[in-house]
Amino acid sequence: MLEHGGRLHLASQRYGIALGDWIDLSTGIAPWPYPVPEIPLSTWQRLPEDDDGLIDAAQNYYGAANLLPLNGSQAAILALPRLRAPGAVAVLAPSYGEYAPAWQAAGHRVIECAAEDLLQQGGDAADVIMLANPNNPDGRCFSRAVLLALARRLSERHGWLIVDEAFADIDSENSLADIAGMAGAENVIILRSLGKFFGLAGARVGFCIAALDALSRLKEVLGPWPLAHPARFVAKVGLGDTAWQAAQRQLLHDASERLATLLIANGLPPNGSTALFQYVQCKEAAGLYEHFAQHGILVRYFAEPAALRFGLPENETAWVRLATALENCAKK
Repeated sequence: MLEHGGRLHLASQRYGIALGDWIDLSTGIAPWPYPVPEIPLSTWQRLPEDDDGLIDAAQNYYGAANLLPLNGSQAAILALPRLRAPGAVAVLAPSYGEYAPAWQAAGHRVIECAAEDLLQQGGDAADVIMLANPNNPDGRCFSRAVLLALARRLSERHGWLIVDEAFADIDSENSLADIAGMAGAENVIILRSLGKFFGLAGARVGFCIAALDALSRLKEVLGPWPLAHPARFVAKVGLGDTAWQAAQRQLLHDASERLATLLIANGLPPNGSTALFQYVQCKEAAGLYEHFAQHGILVRYFAEPAALRFGLPENETAWVRLATALENCAKK
């Protein structure tokens, strides 16, 4: 199985289906990206500068006081473990597969915990807790109150709570972006990006929201110009386009409900979701993954627990092909 979603070239080679004939439902990226405006030639010719308006746009969008633009949130996932002496790090499992390796590579001891264990024990046994909210891949959400209580327990020994909010743009009621690094939440670090909701994964734009001292240390590790000038320009425009954002939220909510209805009708009721994907646990996940791949539909497979994640079809042609593949599967 593919380690990450979106590996269409590899899938094309493996299944002998032309690249252009695939429907990619494996990533959780919005299939309708932000309409990128024409990029001024000057952005290609000059090094980026911090006073270009991006930070102001991001602070306004996230409601955050202190943030640092990044080359995707992945840059922070790799760099943050290097800012602490080796210790115990509790990571939600199942979740995004890059968290644990990043901390292990920096010499930390990683404790993978189910949600219940993370909440009950993680605050007492770990120096750092890292999780996604909503969680990837199952869409589980933790409330602000629960997360802040966890952060307070960690603060007693100068621990961090790191929350990856990659899927929080559509429903942000549980986001901690507005208080991360501030009084009462000094040890909270939030990661955001434009990859999912804005559909701009290729731009590699992310942000770390945290206390100023943590951001200063992170900036030193990342070095100058962590984000390309054209990407900064596009991000600034998109973060300020409130009309597009409102329309996108409605579009994604409607499509997600339609996808859930389609899966239920074909015997695959979701066990979790966000507005960008539906998550289905089933014993037959590996076989179903192969079934869809043979029909030129790439979904995301997870081995433990056995599950599939379905992103949103881009157009009516893709909806029909998915419905047909599901109906053929149900008949077997």
